[in-house]
Order: sequence, then structure tokens, then C-alpha cells
Amino acid sequence: MDRLNELWPELWKAALETLYMTTFALVLGGILGLAIGVILYVTRPGGLAQNRPVALIANLGVNFFRPIPFVLFVAVAQPFARAVVGTGIGTTAGAFMIALAAAFAIGRIVEQHLVSVSPGVIEAARSMGAGPWRILFTVAIPESLGPLILGYTFIVVALIDMTAMAGLIGGGGLGAFAQIYGFRQFEPVVMWVAIVLIVVFVHLVQMLGTRLARKVMRR
Repeated sequence: MDRLNELWPELWKAALETLYMTTFALVLGGILGLAIGVILYVTRPGGLAQNRPVALIANLGVNFFRPIPFVLFVAVAQPFARAVVGTGIGTTAGAFMIALAAAFAIGRIVEQHLVSVSPGVIEAARSMGAGPWRILFTVAIPESLGPLILGYTFIVVALIDMTAMAGLIGGGGLGAFAQIYGFRQFEPVVMWVAIVLIVVFVHLVQMLGTRLARKVMRR
């Protein structure tokens, strides 16, 4: 416990780094993923604006990058992160790479939930003269909003998991704290405190996402 008391400032700094990386990755990855998912949805065969070449390229990109384990994706994306954020190491670089990795998974989740919208609803909007983009933003996305919130909640939990691996590039966070000050220094109490904080973050995010989705789907 004495060692834990000495490390309180570092623990809270690590917690803030985890929150920063998760928020940064959610905003950037969420926007990129939404764009990818919309492209996959509207250009697919039978989609609102079907385009076979674009759909093929988008699917190839998602299917290529999504299965890459994050620990290897870091090595692949590090030069790109260096070009965009100015460095390939540190908290911001880690958050940027987490966002890139998450964007492909988010894109597929968005596509799957948009596809699940009843074709009858889409056809009804078409019969009333609505164009593809109007159908997308006033029918497809609102109809799938509840499941989309649940999908993004699942992704946030995955982002928190990925921040634990950001320590490989000096990203900090609770995962790195648990490894450096707990596991490597044979301090199980320190390690378990960090683990419990991660579990609390995940639980709060899951609870908030579930409640928000439930409210949206009741409307």
C-alpha cells in the first residue's frame, strides 16, 4: 500500500491519458467510421446510390485493415501518424492510431445496422419522392440510431482495451501504468487498482450507452 500511495499522482495521470486517448479515438474514429459505413451502405448492390467500383474498393480496404491485430497495426500506421500528428510516439500518436484502427470496425458496424433498416420503410420514402441522401439522413440513420448507439458503445469498450497497448509506443494510460509499476515491479496491488479503474470505465460507458440506446428506441 505504501507503494500505491507514492504512485497516486501517476495513477491519476494515467487515468486522464486513458480518457484522452479514448475520447480522441472515438471522435476521430467515429467520424471516419461513419463515413466509411455510409459509403459501404449507399454504394452496395441495391443501395441508395449503388456504385460497384466504389463498393469494391471500400470493401477491400475494410477487409484488409480490419483483421490486422492492433499491436501490428501500430507498426504499420506509425509512419502515417508521424506525418499527420508530427510524431510516431506518445499519447496523441497512440490515440491517432487507435482511431484509424477503430474506423474500419466502426464502418462495418455502421453498414450492418443501416442494412438492417426495413426495405419497406426505404421504399415508402422513395415512393414519396425522397432522394438518396434525404432517405439516408431522414430515414435510414434515424431508424437505426438505437442499434448504432449500441454499436458505438461496443467500440468504446474496445478503444479502452486498445489504449492498454498504446504503452508500446509510449502512449501512457492505465494499461502502461499497470505494466510498468505493477507487473514489472511485482506490485500486484498497484496492478489491480489500475485494472479495477479500467473495469469501472468500461462499466460506466456500457451503462450509459445502453440507457441512451433504450431511450432512443422507445421513441
